Amino acid sequence: MRKMKMIKRGAASMAIALLLLPLSDTAHATTVKHYGVDWSKYQGNNGKWGYDRDDFSVSQIGGYYNGYFVDQATYSTQVANTIALNKRAHTYIYAQFSGTAQADQMLDYYLPKVQTPKGSIVALDVESGNPDLASVEHALQRVQDSGFTAVLYGYKSFLINHLGTEGLQEIASKYPLWLAEYPNYQVTTEPNYNYFPSFNNVQIFQFTSTYVAGGLDGNVDFSGISENGYKNGNAQKPKTTTPATTTGKQLHQDTHNYTVKSGDTLSAIASRYGMTVNALVTLNGIKNANLIYPGQALRVADSGQGSTVSQKATTTTTTSTYIVRYGDTLSGIASRYGMSVSALASLNGISNPNWIYPGQVLKLSGGSSARSYTVRSGDTLSGIASRLGTSWTALKAKNGLANANLIYPGQTLYY
Repeated sequence: MRKMKMIKRGAASMAIALLLLPLSDTAHATTVKHYGVDWSKYQGNNGKWGYDRDDFSVSQIGGYYNGYFVDQATYSTQVANTIALNKRAHTYIYAQFSGTAQADQMLDYYLPKVQTPKGSIVALDVESGNPDLASVEHALQRVQDSGFTAVLYGYKSFLINHLGTEGLQEIASKYPLWLAEYPNYQVTTEPNYNYFPSFNNVQIFQFTSTYVAGGLDGNVDFSGISENGYKNGNAQKPKTTTPATTTGKQLHQDTHNYTVKSGDTLSAIASRYGMTVNALVTLNGIKNANLIYPGQALRVADSGQGSTVSQKATTTTTTSTYIVRYGDTLSGIASRYGMSVSALASLNGISNPNWIYPGQVLKLSGGSSARSYTVRSGDTLSGIASRLGTSWTALKAKNGLANANLIYPGQTLYY
């Protein structure tokens, strides 16, 4: 997330640190700690999670560098994929600014682009440049006035050097702090409170930049502030919707296959199943929204006016699904549900069993009316179709095959 990580030893133990933790009006007390991660473009379109317990992310929307803007193209998809995994998404701005004019320029640009719900965290990452107290307070007030939870992120030493101890105390009396300090760069899964940067109103502690091997920022939320913007902390119930949260909720739904017909457009299919084009594109990994073809199998939401007719035509029972989580492998999922890797890959039209992604919805069964055939050496799709009394195009579409000439012994085909 950050340009440079600085390590300074804190003086407080865990007990002292927690005593110095008053809650602001924007957060509520909780006995449960929330673990989360923060991302920039380096964590990719889907983001990167550390552990199953992680339940929130904070994504960089972009950076401001004394008059220059650097957007993060990964922001909206990271937000959508966080929601799809039933986790809570928040926002931060890398904020290098001086004076209220620059603060206004930065926020006039970025606040309208925020894709996390109202009430969610919008943090100002102030760790470089020459910030001053008046402009930082002005910027935080603007974020708060826009309906978000304004949070100041940074390193205690940097903030005190530029804002003064009394200045930082003044800010902490009004806004939550998110402070970072690390003992070292070894993989660290739990906070070391001997390095806690003790100060008033620290509600999030970034305790490592090596949460996992290879690097990832690890954070702990003491107060429940990461639940802000989501009803009772439920990621599927944001207080307000945005294109990214809508996409995330749609990606979280149960889905089934739809076979593209001649004359179909992606927008018409999305409308039929109560989805946005963005959600449909993300769910199916489509690179060109104008390029779909008859016979192509698309995953679509079970909700929507077209779903009942489509499902009746293929099966009379509900199809069970599994949403891929960070760290999953196709072989692990297959083993968990008593399936072979080839059967699971075939059922979902996966040509590369080593490539699945968090938020992807995998079909675990074909329904009670589905029949299967195991490919043998020497088989061709047209030969199998003839033997089963169907057409090769129907087999290709039902199994989501990208290449009708590419089947392999042991592969399970449904018809």
